[in-house]
Amino acid sequence: MNDYRYKLEHGSRKFICPLCGKKSFVKYIDTETGDYLPEQYGRCDHESKCSYHLNPYKDGYAKAIWEKEHDNKTNWKPQRPKLIKKPVNNPEPVFIPVEILNHTLAGYEQNVFIQNLLTKVAFPFKVKDIEKVISLYYLGTVQNGYRTGAVTFPFIDVQGNVRAIQVKQFNEQNHTTGTDWLHSIIEKQHTRSSKPLPGWLEVYNKNEKKVSCLFGEHLLNKYPGNHVALVEAPKTAVYGTLYFGLPEKPESFIWIAVYNKSSFSFDKLKILKGRFVYVFPDLSKDGSTFKEWQTKAKEYEDQLTGTRFVFSDLLERLATPEQRENGSDIADILINMDWQKFRHAPVNKEHTETKDNVSEQESPKAQSKIPKIITPTAQSMQQENIVSFLGMLNSGKKVIAHDWDDQISELETFFSQTMLPKEPVQMDACTVITDVSKFIEGNLAIVKANNGKRTFLPYLKQLQSFRAVCP
Repeated sequence: MNDYRYKLEHGSRKFICPLCGKKSFVKYIDTETGDYLPEQYGRCDHESKCSYHLNPYKDGYAKAIWEKEHDNKTNWKPQRPKLIKKPVNNPEPVFIPVEILNHTLAGYEQNVFIQNLLTKVAFPFKVKDIEKVISLYYLGTVQNGYRTGAVTFPFIDVQGNVRAIQVKQFNEQNHTTGTDWLHSIIEKQHTRSSKPLPGWLEVYNKNEKKVSCLFGEHLLNKYPGNHVALVEAPKTAVYGTLYFGLPEKPESFIWIAVYNKSSFSFDKLKILKGRFVYVFPDLSKDGSTFKEWQTKAKEYEDQLTGTRFVFSDLLERLATPEQRENGSDIADILINMDWQKFRHAPVNKEHTETKDNVSEQESPKAQSKIPKIITPTAQSMQQENIVSFLGMLNSGKKVIAHDWDDQISELETFFSQTMLPKEPVQMDACTVITDVSKFIEGNLAIVKANNGKRTFLPYLKQLQSFRAVCP
């Protein structure tokens, strides 16, 4: 060893090992210059648990330096030091005991959220439907303390582990008045009573993340063939299930929630690999949530084989300023509608004529010389268009086809480059459009949300007909 130019440094000086992170690393030194070799060359003295050792004579470094100093050509170059990540010991997550969950499964007579659904909403639900949803999602009640009467939304993973239990207080309009977590409530109760925390809670509090799965995730294994309707909040998932029914049939949706805006993450959504996922982001003032989720979804699709995220911009296009300001979601739209129409009304008709739109095939009686006035209003157009779109979901027919992409693109380009008339426009002897902008906006929203569905072909035809007569 005395003849070797590169040697391990003598003495007690130690450096941080690039592998284990311990200060037990001895570097190689160039005995001719007194300089240290690049920092990856050395040996960890923590040999029993690490044993890292990179010898400059074994990887070609010494030879390359010798050839370079003797003017010999060599293609070998010392590599830049690579950061060797310290092994991360990710502790297994600790779950909330099932006994804690079971304790919440009672007291529904004092549960404000549940009682509102039974008596306070515009179209009260049947007791049996509420019971089914409670059983499906394990909804519970806080029965004492300062959150008495609040509903509990447990986040249960596909293995049936309780990851977190959200606590939400609602007023009589089922608007949120308070948010908490059951583990925090239990901790506060013990602290105020000067009692030691339960053993499970002490360990649970060390979890890096508490909400580490989707709300309703436990249903994925139970219904492996069903498509997913993904929303932001647990409340919205509950409303979706109440309106469209439980996922008991293959064509029915599993309504699942991510928790909040930032929870639309790959770590959470990777459990949806191989599924068709219909995404309904909450509204935002500038549409940022919709754009952010849609961008992320495209990235996730590349990493999750067989997964398809389908977005509808119907709410974005038809939302009122007030709804945007309040960050409304699909639940805020649904709750003002009769749930019985969604589950029992006939669907899949070739075309249903609405007040504001003309059917492609009018009856002879409708062919009157008196012009039909098309006067869309924001409220009526929003409600009817949303019912049309959600009716497609309820029918089991998936809104995926893109047969009209070219036509829609051409129409959007044309209308964006055309000065639209502010005065009423007479389409034909029987049809007059009083508000051109709303007519175009409404029809485009419908055909984009129902791309390729022949039921909605009349809306596309109306736009094309208007383009032909547009001044």
